[in-house]
Amino acid sequence: MSAPEGSRLAATLAEARRVLAICNACRYCEGYCAVFPALERRLSFDEGDIHYLASLCHNCGSCLYACQYAPPHEFRLDFPRVMAEVRGETYRKYAWPRVPGVLFARNGSLVAAAIVASVLLAFAFLVAFAGSGRFASAWSDAQGAFYAILPHAPMTAIFGIVFLLAACALAASFACFWRDTGEKAGAAVGRPGAEAAHDAFTLKYLDGGGIGCTYPGADPSYARRRFHHLAFYGFLLCFAATSVATLYHYVLGWKAPYPFLSLPVVLGTLGGIGLLVGPAGLAWLKVRRDPELADPKQDGMDVAFLALLFLTGLSGLLLLALRETSAMGSLLAIHLAMVLATFVTMPYGKFVHAIYRFAALARYHVERRRPVAEVTAE
Repeated sequence: MSAPEGSRLAATLAEARRVLAICNACRYCEGYCAVFPALERRLSFDEGDIHYLASLCHNCGSCLYACQYAPPHEFRLDFPRVMAEVRGETYRKYAWPRVPGVLFARNGSLVAAAIVASVLLAFAFLVAFAGSGRFASAWSDAQGAFYAILPHAPMTAIFGIVFLLAACALAASFACFWRDTGEKAGAAVGRPGAEAAHDAFTLKYLDGGGIGCTYPGADPSYARRRFHHLAFYGFLLCFAATSVATLYHYVLGWKAPYPFLSLPVVLGTLGGIGLLVGPAGLAWLKVRRDPELADPKQDGMDVAFLALLFLTGLSGLLLLALRETSAMGSLLAIHLAMVLATFVTMPYGKFVHAIYRFAALARYHVERRRPVAEVTAE
């Protein structure tokens, strides 16, 4: 870690300790989410605790509007923003392999560069592989549609390798984060992991204690939760579509492309719609967001992530609709480029927050049953 990065981390942790100490003394917000019961189990906060609590925070904002010490009070306590700043440091600290902080600090520009590079690479590769004539021609489903340009085997091999590399990087980041929580390696297996999965898949802590997030402003709303669900499940449906198609191809011997009403296509279509509506809605809320709720230094990373999801969904739906036209070659190159850019940037962008948040939720369910002095296990 460079000297400037170390100084920034130290300053961020110092401010987080100040804020957590005040909240621990007040305890007014303990019913809003899991963060406050977790911090109340502690009398002091080491660095691992701070990263854990920041990742447990879902940035719903309810505590800010309820806080008697929020600006303009002299304490200037802005809990959501400080936790967002810590999460930015968490992304840098636990990235694997260790990368310069610039990958997160300038993530928006780097994602844009990755998209441009991926598009150029995809066009060059497809034209070289298939030839300009085949690339620019229309191919029917009976002729293989886009598989007439790039067969299934090399497509699966290329993107399977890139995805596995990204998954390994994310798994290593998870392991480093979990190690610093002080919990045993298998502590989250079983009921704690299942409860963490339930909380993650339902976005339990984006409900502001039961009345909705105070996001993008002071009025409670479930809009962020709904758009987040659309983006999250849209991504999962697209992944499910790919998984089902792989099963069809290699296990059942059913070769692609598949009819429009087949399970892989239906799943992919629904997922693509989710990737259009969810990220667009989240971007709309971000524009209207109270600036006190988040760390503005992460706006570039957030917007780049939403844009990449949106473009992946849009290019996939257009490719599906126009796969038997002469535009198919160009659309295939663009869609493959979006998928490639997503996988390449996945361990070094906003996607990593899901990894650390799940780890934090798992730890919360592990430790909430563990009695400590003057605190009763739940």
